[in-house]
Amino acid sequence: MSAERARRVRALPPGRTVADFDSATGMLRVLGKFLHGQDAPLLGRYPAALEPVLSAVLGVGNRLPRRVQEKAYAASGRMEAVAADRLGDVRSDRLAEWVAGHYPCRRYPVIFVGSSNGAMIHLAAALDAPWLPQTLLIPVRRRDGRPDEPARAMRTHLDAGRALLDANTDLELHHMHDANQDRLMVSGMSYFRVKWHRMPEAYRRFLKERLAPGGTVVTVECGLRWPVTRVGERYWFQNGAPGGATPREFHEGGPRVADYLARYGSPYRRWEAPEPDTDAPEAEWGFQDSLLRSLADALPEGADWKRLRFGEPEDLSPAVADLYRDWYRDRGVPDGRLLAESFLLVEPWWTLRTGSVPFWLLFGTEPSRAALADYLDGADPFDEIRLTLFSHGVESVGLAPIEDWRRVLDRARKIGVFTGVDERAFPRDFAVFARAHRELARVRRVYPMPDPLDPADAGDYLAKRPEISWIDGNGGNDHA
Repeated sequence: MSAERARRVRALPPGRTVADFDSATGMLRVLGKFLHGQDAPLLGRYPAALEPVLSAVLGVGNRLPRRVQEKAYAASGRMEAVAADRLGDVRSDRLAEWVAGHYPCRRYPVIFVGSSNGAMIHLAAALDAPWLPQTLLIPVRRRDGRPDEPARAMRTHLDAGRALLDANTDLELHHMHDANQDRLMVSGMSYFRVKWHRMPEAYRRFLKERLAPGGTVVTVECGLRWPVTRVGERYWFQNGAPGGATPREFHEGGPRVADYLARYGSPYRRWEAPEPDTDAPEAEWGFQDSLLRSLADALPEGADWKRLRFGEPEDLSPAVADLYRDWYRDRGVPDGRLLAESFLLVEPWWTLRTGSVPFWLLFGTEPSRAALADYLDGADPFDEIRLTLFSHGVESVGLAPIEDWRRVLDRARKIGVFTGVDERAFPRDFAVFARAHRELARVRRVYPMPDPLDPADAGDYLAKRPEISWIDGNGGNDHA
């Protein structure tokens, strides 16, 4: 057996390497299903026939004692985690091939590359466009079960992280440890988020073979940065993540952090974290712009390149919501139905089939609730507002109570309802992963799937939005 063949045989299968519960994986799957002409029950991971069964099983789980629920949730995540001694067997080229394999083999007028973002997924669906993520999550098994010791977590898998990077020179590693929202998960795993800092060969080939002649490549560039500790070349440790707690609270503590840790029986009143010495693109959402240099070389002849830039993940949501609303008006479809989704609970197929205006939220936290309320303040009233909330299993710092979300729904003129959400169980409502899709599919007044939105019209619209930037990839601003 040749050395190359032996290397590929030992390489970890991509589907068993990346996390199913991650934003990038979930969004990749639902967009792939959409472009195949399908909806995405159970986030596109399992057959639709399992949805009623899992909904019932998870619904029973919602009634279990809190401690039992939390242990079950954490155990489900650990089942996906990779053994640390296998990190050197991860191959970035196979990961990129796996990503590209989610989409139908045909030409596309637009291809997105870059940051994960739920609003971008709805934009891609409207344009009949695939997306190649820059970032993926590799969960790595750990056994010490101490979420409130980030410094210890950083040291646990240093050798595994270096082995991963030595085997994959086109990746950089952001080890993210969020003991606030991901408290249950980081008790049993390390979040290794990997970013391509140069275009993998499978992505280059995808652009060459799948972009329509004269088509457009759009880089999705979220500018969010976070304080980090540099571990080594292409290797950073990130304590905390966007959501309800601030970077300062993650590193210095505060009353909210002390109260949270006390409620969960921690011996600490602030997190024991390494001192940050720089900042970097945020591990999950931020864009590493070193990718741009190799992307420019990978563009097919005659292709256009646009850069879609924004500061925070939710900055794109108002623009895409308003774009959909105008698109519906032009098609003669009522525009008074809003669907607010959070994290990886994104369903582009039923959004369009129900004539819903999508507004994507990062999480079920107070900053996300405020972002939705601010949008409603400036928008024409909606007759119907539906809201689905991702549950991360803990009453974390900054979580918006279910009562506050109800007040947002009360702003609908006719119907304001949760979709798939068990209000009594939130934020431990694990049945939402099955129920959200089922309830959305039952919404009345189903419309035929529209023809794709014209890319030039979409670009003209986005270029006028002050909260985002839509510029030419070669440096010129089309609408300066």
